[in-house]
Amino acid sequence: MTDHKLSSRYSPEARDLYFTVPNLISALRIISIPFISALISRHEMIAALALIAISSASDGLDGIIARRFNQVSKIGQILDPVADRLLIFCSILALGIAGVIPWWMLIIVGLRDLWMAIQVLWLAQYGYGPLPVHFVGKAGTALLMISIVSLIFADLGTNAFFHLLYLAALAAGIWGIAMYWLAGYIYTKQGVSLLRKELEERHGA
Repeated sequence: MTDHKLSSRYSPEARDLYFTVPNLISALRIISIPFISALISRHEMIAALALIAISSASDGLDGIIARRFNQVSKIGQILDPVADRLLIFCSILALGIAGVIPWWMLIIVGLRDLWMAIQVLWLAQYGYGPLPVHFVGKAGTALLMISIVSLIFADLGTNAFFHLLYLAALAAGIWGIAMYWLAGYIYTKQGVSLLRKELEERHGA
């Protein structure tokens, strides 16, 4: 890459560290995802909610430890969003298998994540790390997680309250998917802009 300053903007304070406590926590979060998915698909929702709660708590903990003890790493910047996206995708897959949500939700989320994965690999070929997280992406992820948790909780009962909760959770999920794709569009524009500058500098050198 010709301009290391551009790259540093997208990987602030990150170092080539691998065996750190935050990275271990992120790895454990990823390992827990198949268990969460299996529980959801079998309608064992209380156990699934407990594991999701632990996973969510650890998500904040690894960031605090990384900043407090100067353990921010390049691999950690990749593992953390990967864990979030895998949890969302696999949870939606499990909810589809359980018959809680329609399959089109899984397809739309899966296509977005596939495109983002391609873009990350594309940028990596030019030495760029992960793009900075946009607030639209954060909001979309938060809405999807709220929707997933609420859909799991709504599966615990059959009365009017649980039915209304299910409808509200489904609506939140639809809004979350819309914001998820909007964030994907924003990230794509950022990535294309970076690559255009990189190619212009290489050809102009």
